[in-house]
Amino acid sequence: MSKIKTTESELRPEYKLEDLGKGVRGKYLAEYRKGTNLVLLDPEVAAVFPTAEAVNSALHVLMDAAAKAARPAKTARKRIAS
Repeated sequence: MSKIKTTESELRPEYKLEDLGKGVRGKYLAEYRKGTNLVLLDPEVAAVFPTAEAVNSALHVLMDAAAKAARPAKTARKRIAS
């Protein structure tokens, strides 16, 4: 890979705000929200679960418990003797 040689005159010493154009606030916000799964934890929760692994582990335990609670309990059927 070759390096491009530039002279001092090609580089601008500073950029002026009018050269950059008008910025649009939140221009990419919708796209950002679609592509991320970041959540903000309350400070109390973050103190108990300081890492992503700790949060994920706790949520997996909760998901397993919820799945078990949602399943109907299997009951033994009594046979009626004829």
